[in-house]
Amino acid sequence: VQLVESGGGSVQTGGSLILSCVTIGTMYSSNCMGWFRQAPGKEREGVAVIYVDSGNSYYRDSVKGRFTISLDNTKLNLQMNDLKPEDTAMYYCAANPDVVVAGTSLLGLTPRSGYWGQGTQVTVS
Repeated sequence: VQLVESGGGSVQTGGSLILSCVTIGTMYSSNCMGWFRQAPGKEREGVAVIYVDSGNSYYRDSVKGRFTISLDNTKLNLQMNDLKPEDTAMYYCAANPDVVVAGTSLLGLTPRSGYWGQGTQVTVS
């Protein structure tokens, strides 16, 4: 199991970034892929998930309309627009996380042990 994130960086408020996660050996056996984030001193937050077969996606309310999750063969992407300081965090991709969704909202995401990458830092100032 190997997931490698990239694309993080430092941007100003209102800027954009595209995060990518390359999956090796996990994509085609995964029902769901997702992104979560964690800022220092704060709890982990599920950001977005996408179901591999259906393509259905779910977002936490605070990123709806700004972030877009997508799959491209073995790469999981997160397009982030109109970034805000509160988006500052380490972002991780996860394979087959446990998720809680309601309507179009992602209410919770718990990564499975060993099924997430090393993370990529996003800083918005």
